[in-house]
Amino acid sequence: MNPLKQLLLEGLSDIKIVLDDNQIERLLSYLILLEKWNKSYNLTAIHGLEKMMSYHLLDSLATYPILQHYKRALDVGSGAGLPGVPLAIAMPNSNWTLLDSNGKKTRFIQQALAVCKVSNAKVVKSRVQDYTATQSFDIIVSRAYASLGDFADSVAHLRQADTLLVTMKTGLDPQELKSLDTIKHQIQASSINEIELCVPGIAEKRSLVIVK
Repeated sequence: MNPLKQLLLEGLSDIKIVLDDNQIERLLSYLILLEKWNKSYNLTAIHGLEKMMSYHLLDSLATYPILQHYKRALDVGSGAGLPGVPLAIAMPNSNWTLLDSNGKKTRFIQQALAVCKVSNAKVVKSRVQDYTATQSFDIIVSRAYASLGDFADSVAHLRQADTLLVTMKTGLDPQELKSLDTIKHQIQASSINEIELCVPGIAEKRSLVIVK
């Protein structure tokens, strides 16, 4: 078996995700395309397929057990399509909008959606502050995009009462922890929960912060 495929299968098993062969092949195609483009366009500071597997692909997919039932999702500051592209592949019944203001990165995402045959996602080149949507979102997701308060502020015009804000972090920093009550009041949140994630191949802390 292809060593890269074996690494992905082992990682998916560790985070308890079952995907079909077609999804596996599309995830691998995405990773290979990302590594190829990264050599020329510097899309991410992470280099090498094995490291990208852990820090990009499995890091994104580690959120799947928590997010898998949501249907309409916005990925803010999607960058190279993370976590939106892997999650769109893993969640075929969902619809993703991948938002980024960097033209180089949105061009890559567009190519990735075509190459990997991802029909349930679209890319939008825009600053989040300038973006308006015709339909509401179930979840608005970010990955190391900004502080919790800044993230919530930037998407305030896109939130509905039942929209969840979901941000992937290396843990809430001390300043954020101290100001959680202020942030909750500021964004009128009923709860802010931090869920620790275990990502194969990553020793550093990873967590998902969910704002309701």
